[in-house]
Amino acid sequence: MNKLLSAGKKAVLLKALPFALLTTLTVESQAFTQETHKRIVIDAVSYMKANPETTEFNRLKAAANAAGYTVEQMAEVMGQAAYDVDDFEDTFLCGSVTGDCVRAPVWGIGSAFVNYSSFWHFQNQSRGSDVHGNDFGGYNYDQLTVGDSSDGITRAWLGGDHLDDGPGGMDGWWGMEDSEYNTYGVTEANYRQGSYSRKSMYEDYEEMPFQPVDNLGQYWYNQFWQQPSAQTLGFALHTTDLLVPMHTWTTLGRNHSGWEGWVRDYYDEEGLNDFDLVSQALQTFTPPVPGNPEIRETLTQGGTLSYSTGGVVLSSTEHEDRRQVARNLVPHAIAMAVHVLNHAALRF
Repeated sequence: MNKLLSAGKKAVLLKALPFALLTTLTVESQAFTQETHKRIVIDAVSYMKANPETTEFNRLKAAANAAGYTVEQMAEVMGQAAYDVDDFEDTFLCGSVTGDCVRAPVWGIGSAFVNYSSFWHFQNQSRGSDVHGNDFGGYNYDQLTVGDSSDGITRAWLGGDHLDDGPGGMDGWWGMEDSEYNTYGVTEANYRQGSYSRKSMYEDYEEMPFQPVDNLGQYWYNQFWQQPSAQTLGFALHTTDLLVPMHTWTTLGRNHSGWEGWVRDYYDEEGLNDFDLVSQALQTFTPPVPGNPEIRETLTQGGTLSYSTGGVVLSSTEHEDRRQVARNLVPHAIAMAVHVLNHAALRF
């Protein structure tokens, strides 16, 4: 069974768990990124409930009720799924010498870097198209424009390491190999989403062109589209990472964990989920086309906003700077989730 959830919990990549089981899913790790992802999804459903005339709330509620649940329970499941993406055990990097493959470094650099799966959670808007043919690429150390010591430490640790591509694939010196998971053949292939890849792109960490987070979101939304479930829809909604400036300027550092911690701590006190702000934010997105599973244009619009308006928090830790950026980007994250949920509600 594919390794996706922490603490021994598993999920199947190509088929979601039955809805009845989803409400029991929990994870043991704690991180702001995950908590805020969950809050954003739950707040998006709450916004829809408060505005049924302008959203597809009634369809969403009907889908939940048909499965024997309240819409609040459905929101909890989707929020938990968005939270769980940071704990996926689907990305292993292998030592250039030993060939040993692991999912996280032995050292830690904060909540901005949970494990190697985090490398799929970026969309570099400081660059143009990538070698895969995506309009915007993902994390690529060789293409960073605002990287800092956190990126450098990671590069020093992982330099020359390769992406796990399964037994019989790339290996360390003397042909040594200890594959744990075919990351290239499963995870990277899933997140390729119409782009092009070859194994040689992932031979050396310092030049690895990870796929962007909108491709991650599109993969999971396609799974939802084929077999609608609250869990796969929640996985797709992890793409609110696009409203984190560090994810679109693309860096593991630059106050990354500090910014995320601030948003967690002041989420309620600063009214970051203000529904009036969400209503305004909804107008800045082009909704996904009904009947078409493609949602990346809408997701990328969120990334463009965080890149163009949120850069100050990469260098400033002043409360007022963070407040102004958060009061803009968090309502837009909720609004982006509302647009995806409106679109998805027509598919249930």
